[in-house]
Amino acid sequence: MSKKTMGIHHITAIVGHPQKNVDFYAGVLGLRLVKQTVNFDDPGTYHLYFGNEVGKPGTIITFFPWTGARQGIIGDGQVGVTSYVIPKGAMEFWEKRLEKFKVSFTKMERFGEQYLEFDDPHGLHLEIVEREEGENNTWTFGEVTPEVAIKGFGGATLLSDQPNKTAELLENVLGLEKIGTEGDFIRFHSLADIGNVIDLKLTPIGPGQMGVGTVHHIAWRAKDDQDQLDWKKFVQANGYGVTPVQDRNYFNAIYFREHGKILFEIATDPPGFAHDESQETMGEKLMLPSQYEPQRAKIEAALLPFEVRELD
Repeated sequence: MSKKTMGIHHITAIVGHPQKNVDFYAGVLGLRLVKQTVNFDDPGTYHLYFGNEVGKPGTIITFFPWTGARQGIIGDGQVGVTSYVIPKGAMEFWEKRLEKFKVSFTKMERFGEQYLEFDDPHGLHLEIVEREEGENNTWTFGEVTPEVAIKGFGGATLLSDQPNKTAELLENVLGLEKIGTEGDFIRFHSLADIGNVIDLKLTPIGPGQMGVGTVHHIAWRAKDDQDQLDWKKFVQANGYGVTPVQDRNYFNAIYFREHGKILFEIATDPPGFAHDESQETMGEKLMLPSQYEPQRAKIEAALLPFEVRELD
């Protein structure tokens, strides 16, 4: 038996104040807040989802805003950089936009592609790259229109304390194709047209420390519930301990930690984000899973208020 994931489903990170988080990812980057809910394991904390207009897998970055939590350290056992892809010809727009909002950036090249590298307000490392692949994001917010809008993930850079073991997993278990090596990176490619490029750093840099400004986990795509169960058996057969299936309302999830200490999830594409509210109104109000609905008043009182606002 062999399997191949389509690529990244979502990436989940830890940040600080929710208003700063929303201002940056919606107000500056122009992503849609497609869902506001709570951490199912800690309902006193938001779980915010940003993506393209319809919340397609491969476009979703999610956040746990922990106001007052300690700053994390980006290092081995984590996603080091989250990559976003934009349409060809949109790089000049993004340079000017980052300058407009006083976001410092650097330009660099990797595997023949030009990147803008920058940090979000809480210290997460991000980058933007132009590619033809992937459909345009039809969401318009402020001055960010479909012609220049972020399509979704370009991919991610992984930091591992056992990069050879992580490379073996990416290729032989997740089914990514090894494209080549350049400098200190191996590049892998998945089947999808978005969220499909993974760069693995070959030299460990020291252990990461979970906290604000770090990625908690990266999730890979499963087509449906049966495909996920097949993945569970396959990953277990390759020597990894996998959690039982967890119902996350908008997808089902299983988790395992690979040998390089990165927390991986495999998440189902369905049911998506519009099954408990309309696609037109997604993200406008706090949605709670059924087990927490009786506690709504208490939960809402404990959460810090925020608003999605145009900053242009």
